[in-house]
Amino acid sequence: MSFPQLYAQQAYAQPYAQQANAYLIPRQIFVGDPAVFVMPLPAYSQNENIIITPDTGAASFPRDANIDFHKIILEKRTTGSRLMIEFTAFAPGTLEFPVIEIGGEYFSGLSITINSLIDTKTPPVLSGAASVLAMPGTAIMLYGVMAALIIFILLAIWFVFKGRAILRELEKRWKRSRLFIFMRYKERRFQKAAAKGVNKRAILDKLSDEFREFLSILTGKNCRSMTSREFIQNFENKEDGMFLAQYFRKCDDLRFSGAEIEAQDLTQLLDDLRAFIDRMEYAAKNPVKEADKS
Repeated sequence: MSFPQLYAQQAYAQPYAQQANAYLIPRQIFVGDPAVFVMPLPAYSQNENIIITPDTGAASFPRDANIDFHKIILEKRTTGSRLMIEFTAFAPGTLEFPVIEIGGEYFSGLSITINSLIDTKTPPVLSGAASVLAMPGTAIMLYGVMAALIIFILLAIWFVFKGRAILRELEKRWKRSRLFIFMRYKERRFQKAAAKGVNKRAILDKLSDEFREFLSILTGKNCRSMTSREFIQNFENKEDGMFLAQYFRKCDDLRFSGAEIEAQDLTQLLDDLRAFIDRMEYAAKNPVKEADKS
């Protein structure tokens, strides 16, 4: 009987005696750690490496429910041999390898100790709640949220008492601004119509209606049927009332005279309209205070 076959029988017959000098790499392993079990063996008559893996399809490749074997290497050397088992264990405690068969030899009774990061001696207990101010920046975030909430509440109170009136005033200014824009647009259209040779009397009719409608919306007074004298009586600003009285008197004279309307007369009325709109818009944006009037 050759020496390797004799050793195989002795190893199988006395498994625990063969593990006396075995060691692990790393020496302390935990659940899920890849590791290597190394067991020194006596010298062989010739040098040889025998390697088996799950991919080799060997029927004798070890299987275990708690251990995943990756590779088994039997290094035969004339100066000293060794068995190396690469594995990963998934259960804590002392685990025993199944019988290892490689190169016609059997190794049994090999065991390892797997450590666990969880202390199983005491029951698991949830840790206490962390302090609110433990993390950097928590205080700034907390007080910032509180300050924002207080500001929001104050703004809501202010809006209940003052905000609605301000919103109504803003809406009023917005509508007035659109009114001025609309009247400027109309004035430009009248200018273009006159330049294209549209009937001047028709332009004057439309101009009178649009201007009166504009004044009615702007002042809140019914200017649609006012006579020239009524403009003077109904406007607090006597200068504006006098201007409107003269403007509509001239406009009506041209409309109902039956005479040919000159282009320069129509152009003059449109220029006066534009100047009046500019003056009214400036007055609306820059109201004169009572202290300045006195």
